[in-house]
Amino acid sequence: MKIACLGGGGWYFTRPIADFAACEELHGSEIALYDIDAERARLVAKMGRRLSTEAGARLRFKTAKSLAEAVDGSDFLLCSIGGAGASGASGYYESPVHLGDKLICARYGVPQVVGDTGGPAAMMAGLRSVPIYLEICREAEQRAPQAILLNHANPMAVLCRAMVKYASLPCVTGICHGAQGGIRHAAGILGVPAHELETVWIGTNHYYWFTRMRHLGRDVMPEFWKRVRRQKPASQHRMSAELSQVYGHWIAYPEDDHIIEFYPYLAQAQNPTDLPFGMSEHGFGKRLKPLYAGEETLEEIGERDRAVSRRQMLKEYAARLDRVALPENPTDPVGGEGTARLIADIARGQRGVHICNVPNQGTVPNLPATAVLAVEAVTDSAGVRPVWAGEAPLALEALLRKRIAWQELVADAAVKGDRQLALQAMQVDETAIPPGASEKMLAELMENSRGMLPTFEKKRGGKV
Repeated sequence: MKIACLGGGGWYFTRPIADFAACEELHGSEIALYDIDAERARLVAKMGRRLSTEAGARLRFKTAKSLAEAVDGSDFLLCSIGGAGASGASGYYESPVHLGDKLICARYGVPQVVGDTGGPAAMMAGLRSVPIYLEICREAEQRAPQAILLNHANPMAVLCRAMVKYASLPCVTGICHGAQGGIRHAAGILGVPAHELETVWIGTNHYYWFTRMRHLGRDVMPEFWKRVRRQKPASQHRMSAELSQVYGHWIAYPEDDHIIEFYPYLAQAQNPTDLPFGMSEHGFGKRLKPLYAGEETLEEIGERDRAVSRRQMLKEYAARLDRVALPENPTDPVGGEGTARLIADIARGQRGVHICNVPNQGTVPNLPATAVLAVEAVTDSAGVRPVWAGEAPLALEALLRKRIAWQELVADAAVKGDRQLALQAMQVDETAIPPGASEKMLAELMENSRGMLPTFEKKRGGKV
């Protein structure tokens, strides 16, 4: 078997590669790593060889010189590409382009905490990344037409929807750990093992509600609500707990920094540095407050990043990789993302239940069939098939239909290089501001991504 790891120099790949080494069914496989930062990919390959030796896994690691070489003949394509250019010392979320997006948004009264699932910053991540992912698909269509593509990057639903709609691979699946974290969180409240908790949830990446919860054949939702009402939520879960009380359905992924991207509360803040639900202590307040206040500039951040010599950065990265250890067992589908187990089950044509982001296909009957939802799915040799979950409650249906429309508009805008569609997405989004201001903000956001928006730049003769 050949598994291509694309964006393979990134830190994310330490987790699945360690799992590959621990998963007996994958022993002997070829792992091809490709990254535009080839030196980092070589360091990750070195780590993989060490873990393979420790596990006796006989994995064969290769650092590909081109995307075509990595993809050629692959059975699986595992992708995690941030769309922020070459790997920097601090990763995508600290990259100048992403910080620049968030700063521009804040100046227009649309502060964002994470900015990778909803809002204009997430839209820009999609506009930059979709063309990269479609380039991967085009190579695969020619060189590995039966390959299964697994995507880990955000905006998850946008990227997966674009690939399903505009490419012809047999299976595109998004992998995330949000639902798993929600199950473990709920199990902790109930005081039961996470693997014993039967749950049904409905939603899209980073936003879903539990509609059923059972333990050892018994409905435990009433007991769950009793316990929830008796305890004070953690500071980072306060908003999701309050919303859950209103809806009467528990928001499965409790982290407020992602949940708030589905609501207009940030845009309603009087001061972008004083955000609701303690958000100022999270991503925006800690990182962007000095930028917003003019105490430092993006140029200074870039200079400081460049001041760390490349040799020093690679040395520190190698040292971090040397500390990566083998897991006792490959991560299972509830304890983590379960990527190795997912690949092994598909490769062997074995029925296993996994948490995936795939087209709805009737899983939730009152949502569009093409919408990319976070679901339980059953594996076979053709990929994964979603498990029926039932209808979305009315309030969630309303929220999700709007979000699904946004995802479709962003995917189409990225593929077509269409500014009008991008503006429509900005108006559909919960953070919408008046059209004139939106046009100005979009112009600044595109200037911030100059050189990274190929479909727009091609359409406008090199201009953004």
